[in-house]
Amino acid sequence: MFESLSERLSGVFERLTKQGALSEDDVATALREVRVALLEADVSLPVARDFVKAVQAKATGQAVMKSVTPGQQVVKIVHDELVHFLAGDTEARGELKIDNPPAPILMVGLQGSGKTTTTGKLAKRLTEKNGKRVLMASLDVNRPAAMEQLEILGRQIGVDTLPIVKGQKPVDIAKRAKQQATFGGYDVVMLDTAGRLSIDDELMAEVEAVRDAVNPRETLLVVDGLTGQDAVHTAENFDSRIGISGVILTRMDGDGRGGAALSMRFVTGKPIRFVGLGEKMDALEEFHPERVAGRILGMGDIVSLVEKAQATLEVEQAERMMKRFQKGQFNMNDMKAQLDQMLRMGGMEGIMGMMPGMGKMKAQAAEAGFDDKVLRRQIAMINSMTKKERAAPQILQASRKKRIASGAGLEVSELNRLLKMHRQMSDMMKKMGKTGMLKQAMSGMFGKGGGGLPKDLAGIDPADMEKAAKALGKMPGGGGMGGLPGLGGGGLSLPPGLSGFGKKK
Repeated sequence: MFESLSERLSGVFERLTKQGALSEDDVATALREVRVALLEADVSLPVARDFVKAVQAKATGQAVMKSVTPGQQVVKIVHDELVHFLAGDTEARGELKIDNPPAPILMVGLQGSGKTTTTGKLAKRLTEKNGKRVLMASLDVNRPAAMEQLEILGRQIGVDTLPIVKGQKPVDIAKRAKQQATFGGYDVVMLDTAGRLSIDDELMAEVEAVRDAVNPRETLLVVDGLTGQDAVHTAENFDSRIGISGVILTRMDGDGRGGAALSMRFVTGKPIRFVGLGEKMDALEEFHPERVAGRILGMGDIVSLVEKAQATLEVEQAERMMKRFQKGQFNMNDMKAQLDQMLRMGGMEGIMGMMPGMGKMKAQAAEAGFDDKVLRRQIAMINSMTKKERAAPQILQASRKKRIASGAGLEVSELNRLLKMHRQMSDMMKKMGKTGMLKQAMSGMFGKGGGGLPKDLAGIDPADMEKAAKALGKMPGGGGMGGLPGLGGGGLSLPPGLSGFGKKK
């Protein structure tokens, strides 16, 4: 979403940090480019103007000019201002207000913004991560099969939906949903309201009537992140008529320029609570301004990367693999687990986007032909091996290699590269097992002390995640990228030997 903005800003700050000393003219020139980059990213003009003015006021002071690293000081100021614009002064993001069961959550927005799907995603998140009993109800009596769509989503994610009664008005459905949630012992009742192609009085009057009938604890506006500045106008209109408590931006995994996210909080004064990052029902993430600012400026987001590793990592499997790695054991089954884990964590592009300084590497990887297809080809070759061959890849001779490559529909040369990569990774695991780096990283990720992995991953201290990140940074990696190429199947960086894997011969 922020790729073009990130590339432009990275170029500006790279030139700035290379200079030993900065003058006011240097800063002014750089900030003019920052302003152009923001406008190209679809940030509204008043927001871009205020942002640059705020940065310039702080970046032209004597403390910065006489600093040992003035360029880096300016980058830090820009980062802090980005966080401020994304979060506000008195941002209290926290958890949703669902403290008085059944707590009504009103979902509003225009038609086509992904409101119904987002309702299902949020219900799934509240059920699985917060342990809440959720009841969903569709109030959309206009769009064909809207109620049935929510009912199907409910069955897919295991969340109850209000039985459909044809002919009822939205207000009556909302009252019935709240009553059933009360009698049924539900913690949350989510109300998916109807949308329109554009804002009109009929839509607003209907939502206002529902709001007055159920007195929602949260009113969340769902807007399409690809609509740019129009999303900001939509938020302003809904807030003035209905009163919203937060925003959920959808399609943030698309190729939009991200200006809506940068403008939304500043213009409306309402926090961005969540962002939708795909069509799958678990593709909803909490919005962290400081992490987004880090990604935009190419600083990475190692905490989110560790969180993603935790979310996709089976603790028992991690314990078994850590014991094997400490003994220097690493076979093709372990290799396959690593590759599978990388795909579950969002593939190479997703992982590299969250690693500090990896923004430029993504373009280089794409040019080299290295993408998730390469990972899948590697997995296909491992799947073509017998159990014996996976456990002891050193037995692979010419005839076996030819059979395996043929079974995967690939060339023997690609299998040879995979085997070379396995040998390098195996050597790395032995070194890490001897030095204790692996144990240090695992204890940082899953709790202090290193006395075994806890069975419950809830409530992990962010400081422990930072500790894990530092441990990962010390580990030997390939391609100059650093980091461990897997953490109990984690796959946190490019393993050595991957360079050249996707190149056309």
